[in-house]
Amino acid sequence: MTYSSLYCVLTDDALVEETLAQALATADAHKAHLDVLCLGVDHSPTGYDLAGASAIMMEQTISRAREDAKTIEAHARTILEANGTLWSASSGLAQMAGLSRHVAAKARFSDLVVLPRPYGDKRGDELEVITEAALFDAGTPVLITSAASSPLAHPERVVVAWNNSTEALNAVRASLPMIRQAQTVHVAVIDPPTHGPTRSDPGGMLAQYLARHDIKVEVNVLAKTMPHIADVLNRHAEDINADLIVMGAYGHSRIREAMFGGATRDMLSECNRPVLMAH
Repeated sequence: MTYSSLYCVLTDDALVEETLAQALATADAHKAHLDVLCLGVDHSPTGYDLAGASAIMMEQTISRAREDAKTIEAHARTILEANGTLWSASSGLAQMAGLSRHVAAKARFSDLVVLPRPYGDKRGDELEVITEAALFDAGTPVLITSAASSPLAHPERVVVAWNNSTEALNAVRASLPMIRQAQTVHVAVIDPPTHGPTRSDPGGMLAQYLARHDIKVEVNVLAKTMPHIADVLNRHAEDINADLIVMGAYGHSRIREAMFGGATRDMLSECNRPVLMAH
């Protein structure tokens, strides 16, 4: 089992190097083909037309997005051409309203999508749309990069956030090509239920599954001693010096997550190491 086709979407020139460093490290390790899409995004609101703005303003907005795409592509090609990985790069223009469709069309034919962290200072709102397009519209696992850590191909220490959900199991399966050579995979179970079939052995079935893939695994049962699940996971990852966190994305409805937050949003806002997610 390996990754053969990787996909990367770039919309911010400031994030090109961080994102491509991780994408290229993964592609090199798995001898995968890397497809890079460089997008200029028109942030004009839907319905922004001659009734509310002049044709000149509209043309300026589109021209700016087109120039952004060219700048990003030129930067990306400089990095890609210095690497021996098989790659292809293209640029395009997309409006926010059609961004999900644009991204998902190619992402659904990939094994893994590599993207920058969508939340944080100076992060455009298109990054959240792109991340959700890959996870939901394309149904493809996503590897979120981190500027705070070096690019990795085969992490040595991995934390799996385990809550017995389908999303978490999908993320584990998607991570197998990356984690099978890890020194240790720590299955983190936070406040496991006191009732149910797994109450006496939380994380046991997953540990057995990973062990059958010749992965050394430990189960760590953690108490929720901090306000958010992401806080507990991040502290645990710090304690064991983890290189990667694997978790399911959006266990609750996306509307509820957007209104009240959740482990997915918290993790993507705060984590300082790569996160592999799947839905």
